[in-house]
Amino acid sequence: MSSLSHALAALPATATEPGSGGLTSIGTPILWGATLAVVAGLFIFDFIATRNPHDVSMREAAGWSAFYIALPLLFGLFVLTQYGSQIGVEYYTGYIVEKSLSVDNLFVFILIMSAFAVPRHLQQRALLWGILGALVLRGVFIAIGAVAIAQLDFAFLIFGAILIFTAIHLLMEELKGEKKEIHVSELRVVKLVRRVTPVSEEYEGTRFRVTKDGVRYLTPFALVVIVLLFTDVVFAVDSVPAVYGITGDPYLVFATNAFALLGLRALYFLLEGALSKLVHLSYGLSFILSFIGVKLLLHWAHNIWPGVPEIPTLASLFVIIGALVVVTITSLLSNKRARVAEEDLPPQEIRAATDAERER
Repeated sequence: MSSLSHALAALPATATEPGSGGLTSIGTPILWGATLAVVAGLFIFDFIATRNPHDVSMREAAGWSAFYIALPLLFGLFVLTQYGSQIGVEYYTGYIVEKSLSVDNLFVFILIMSAFAVPRHLQQRALLWGILGALVLRGVFIAIGAVAIAQLDFAFLIFGAILIFTAIHLLMEELKGEKKEIHVSELRVVKLVRRVTPVSEEYEGTRFRVTKDGVRYLTPFALVVIVLLFTDVVFAVDSVPAVYGITGDPYLVFATNAFALLGLRALYFLLEGALSKLVHLSYGLSFILSFIGVKLLLHWAHNIWPGVPEIPTLASLFVIIGALVVVTITSLLSNKRARVAEEDLPPQEIRAATDAERER
């Protein structure tokens, strides 16, 4: 990540909205260095804290979640006071977008943990490796995005198209109403790994490899981490363009990604029971991605035809927060209606409805 900071710190130290005609940044070498040092320090602390795997309690998860939410909010105050309201709004909007996308990613993480039957006390360590890999991949994508924006006039057109395509795909998958599940044996990355090296049947703590009868095996834990890393690549494809749709500053894009990812481990254990209740979240995220995609397309068009209107970042902030509030309320109402309907069902139908809810 140090090469990323060296490459991007040379940009002019003033942030701009995407599509404003130049790629500039508040990220001075000192700010990049301090940010990377804090992020690295937090990861080192997390790895030390999880060196002895244990089942995470609700109290522990809530405490760490509060810390990892307070940290980016406080950093936002620093950005707001040091660089002005425009850049502060860009930062907070980007962070909210990243956090909402990260919550959706947790659904996939839960499915992966369940499909691989990962022991609960090993899950936080697997998540930590996955999150670290995600941050490295995001750094690479952010650097590529920065170069693309600086060199290609149509970069925002590509980013916008990616987001709109992702939004449509997400919406179509949700409208199908099919049960979301993962079959380990059908995953391409699993098939590829098993062609290259044998995989043992049982977990050996957090070890990646074991030797049995003179043969070196990859452990199921290592296979889970590899699948998480592969999944991170898919997540980065829409995550990074989404934030570039809010701000053209690669430093802010990295900071919002880093802060959103750092709290995922604790948030996983805090929300794993509640996530299934957000039944309309995918609809909200589909709308948010399509909205940002349109925003990027308008920015691209505005650079060619100045008469084309743009969507201000502050308006984007209100639209994104409004969408998340709406889908949360509608999800709660949907769950309430389902509970009321179950109360009127005969006992055998109640059991069938309960099983259906668990599968969903």
